[in-house]
Amino acid sequence: MKLISWNVNGLRACVGKGFEDFFTASGADCFAVQETKLQPDQIELVLPGYEQYWNSAERKGYSGTAVFSKHPPLWAGYGLGISEHDTEGRVIALEYKDFYFVTVYTPNAQRGLTRIDYRMRWEDAFRAYLKELDAKKPVIVCGDMNVAHNEIDLKNAKSNVGNAGFSNEERGKMTELLESGFCDTFRALYPDKTGAYTWWSYMYNARANNAGWRIDYFLVSERIRGCVKDHIIHPEVFGSDHCPIELCLEGLEF
Repeated sequence: MKLISWNVNGLRACVGKGFEDFFTASGADCFAVQETKLQPDQIELVLPGYEQYWNSAERKGYSGTAVFSKHPPLWAGYGLGISEHDTEGRVIALEYKDFYFVTVYTPNAQRGLTRIDYRMRWEDAFRAYLKELDAKKPVIVCGDMNVAHNEIDLKNAKSNVGNAGFSNEERGKMTELLESGFCDTFRALYPDKTGAYTWWSYMYNARANNAGWRIDYFLVSERIRGCVKDHIIHPEVFGSDHCPIELCLEGLEF
């Protein structure tokens, strides 16, 4: 089983930069995208063999998620079921025989942490939602979670302490999420790997210098940790300021 997640930072723009080539070559069972920045009727995306599931923000050109899947789910859910959190198209959940597949685009705390209070409420609501699903069957969750959990997860940790994406508050919420029964698959497999990033600023030649952050994740319920065979970061794939990430699993059925 191969799953892929990619914050495309505008799907229409990414389609013009090779999205479909990578999509086709990947052959993923489920391909999740974040920050689509569109309504479904604003793009004609032909992906033979895949069903398309969209959750768009009410505000046009902002946020949004989608999942393209070879396997029709037993159920599809959109949002958290909380009005405060469900206007920005940030969550899609698909239920399969052995697991739930969830994609998320976590709200950014913004420069100066101006949205940190909202972010904290979001984190608690999202964690509660995942735990509710996890009580029924294991969960695989992927997406742009907008936090580098530990110093190893970004190039310039010291100078970014307290900034959005590396504040104590955001890092603490990721710790809470993991401690509630989830596993960061990349760190489980590669606990000491440095220079492994999924997002780079467009400024200061950050990508060329690999001055990045790992803020895109695949988490799984602890009880299916043993099904994880590999987690691959694809920094060679361009088209966005994020790169795709890939999770390979065995022993689970759609």
